[in-house]
Amino acid sequence: MKKMKFICILLVASAFLAGCAQKKISTPKSNSKRAVQKPEVIDKKIKSMTLDQKIGQLYFAHSSGNYKQMLHDVKKYQLGGITLFSPDYQRRSQSQFQHEMQNYQKASQHGLLIATDQEGGSVSRLSKTSLAKGRDFLSPQALYRKGGLKKIKQENKEVAQLLRKNGINMDFAPVADVALKPSSFIYDRTLGENYQKTAEYIPVAVKAIQSKNVAAVLKHFPGYGDAKDTHNGFAKIDKSLSKYQKEDLLPFKAGINSKVSGIMVSHIIINSLESKKPASLSLKTHQLLRNNLQYQGLIITDDLQMGAITEYGRMSHQNVDVLALQAGNDLLLGGDYQSGIPAIKEAIRKGQISEKQINKSVKRILKLKQKLNILK
Repeated sequence: MKKMKFICILLVASAFLAGCAQKKISTPKSNSKRAVQKPEVIDKKIKSMTLDQKIGQLYFAHSSGNYKQMLHDVKKYQLGGITLFSPDYQRRSQSQFQHEMQNYQKASQHGLLIATDQEGGSVSRLSKTSLAKGRDFLSPQALYRKGGLKKIKQENKEVAQLLRKNGINMDFAPVADVALKPSSFIYDRTLGENYQKTAEYIPVAVKAIQSKNVAAVLKHFPGYGDAKDTHNGFAKIDKSLSKYQKEDLLPFKAGINSKVSGIMVSHIIINSLESKKPASLSLKTHQLLRNNLQYQGLIITDDLQMGAITEYGRMSHQNVDVLALQAGNDLLLGGDYQSGIPAIKEAIRKGQISEKQINKSVKRILKLKQKLNILK
């Protein structure tokens, strides 16, 4: 009798364990089902948004260091992102800085992309801030000389972790430009090596940054080369498209293959593509990126407040935010959203920009926010 009871207990226990095992096996199915539904969630969000809200998502605003004003603008215009500069880090403890970043996220209905230029070396927003705690940030060239790609990988992981810990979810880095002359404007910010070695460096940096849930942004497409600085005026490059494809585009192709989150387009005029428009406002440049290179991620303008672009706007008597969208950009870095949102709405009304295009850009933006776990 005791033996029979023992056998019964064993059978019941076995049945229970089998049921548990079946439940564990079914878990991945439910997870995969949720993954399939993700795009539908974004589509529903876009349908529920007003046109003003959708256009607001296209703006990557400059933060001036005026926290209260920026917080107000994030909420009022429902901006897609903000870029932090030196004033945003000054006179702030680490806890105060983190508190401000949290409040920015709370003010956004759809999650906020918070970016900074943390390349290392001469462009390092974190240097001498409370976040850095005395840490140095070496340039890509210095890191490469010190320990090759292994050191590059380690540094980019550590920096990305520091950014994310403090509420920054996007880094405008790495620099994919190749300058052959050490005297060139961009040279010190590059790896300082040839096209092939730079193409080997880019995937290492991109994967390291994005492994810490920070979006990497390649810059400055289609490549500065040895051109002069566009912060103050125009720069032109006379180079055949076939040569560009064999040389300057190699690092960008490598970044695209590594699934980089964003690519920033420069204000350089590439004569072989479009001789009268800077790359950031050139449809042909964006077609090269989308169609030829098959890039599906976010396209971001370089700073629209730079001299080359403000000069172009004055000369053409056109709104550069509208021109940037017509060219095929998703995000407007430093655009004037107060005057730009009404101008873009008017361009849509006139049929100069389609709302379908706006929806596509917003979808790319929200998909990245979802990937970064900041989408609301």
